[in-house]
Amino acid sequence: MKNTTKLKNILQLYTISLDMNDDDNIILTAINKRTKSRETFIDKAYTVVIRKAFSHMLKEMKINDERD
Repeated sequence: MKNTTKLKNILQLYTISLDMNDDDNIILTAINKRTKSRETFIDKAYTVVIRKAFSHMLKEMKINDERD
């Protein structure tokens, strides 16, 4: 799956913030639109933070499906 598709899926459930620190690490903060819970993902590569956020989203969806 392409990063643009992953990002589109992430944005359906999360509000995100992208930033970069002094060490050139990309910081992606994802805030769940329903629960307002917050997760932060940090890596040197944009593709890695998108993959981590997407993986987190899938885990959250699975947990929510099991609760229902």
